[in-house]
Amino acid sequence: MSFFDDLPEPPERPRQAQPLRPGWAGPPSDELPGVVHIGEFIHSGPQLVMALKSVEVFSTGCVLNLVWSMRRSNESEREWRDAADQALNYPRTGLEIDSGLRIGAALADGRRAIAAHNGPTFEEGQDDVTGPVLSVLGGGGSSASGEQVESTGRYWLWPLPLEGDTRLIAKWDAIGLPESSVVLSAEQLGQALGKVRRYWSD
Repeated sequence: MSFFDDLPEPPERPRQAQPLRPGWAGPPSDELPGVVHIGEFIHSGPQLVMALKSVEVFSTGCVLNLVWSMRRSNESEREWRDAADQALNYPRTGLEIDSGLRIGAALADGRRAIAAHNGPTFEEGQDDVTGPVLSVLGGGGSSASGEQVESTGRYWLWPLPLEGDTRLIAKWDAIGLPESSVVLSAEQLGQALGKVRRYWSD
């Protein structure tokens, strides 16, 4: 007989309904997205590049997957370390928006959204948010060396812009990225929308 046999069963906890997350807050948790492989530079310079790798399309919006890389030129050790810190620590809240990377979306109808800038909060009712909303989901894969630094960022754009092309705009004064942009094709987003699959049918 094992020492762990005949232990009392833990009491069952009552099941609680999962609260509905508003669409502007992030991608649905029960969908496999359709993917648009973009692979286009937003900016390409001798020391700094930023690219939109792909877009994950969900029924309600899309995730934008960005990557940026900076290589050292003739900076001193301290200058390079400061620049690398800037490139790795992009802003994630509205309080930091003026100090680093700015990402925005310009929709075909003239509306625009800026990441982490006066976005909605969970105190607002879902019906009170009309969009568009662009929010920071996070990043990963950051790496730095004495010669190069690379990092990634993920952004949620809601609602899914299908009525004309959308321009994604980036600017990052601290590391020398001028205002630059790339176009998201509404046709490509629409095609990927047709490939979205739900995890469960009920």
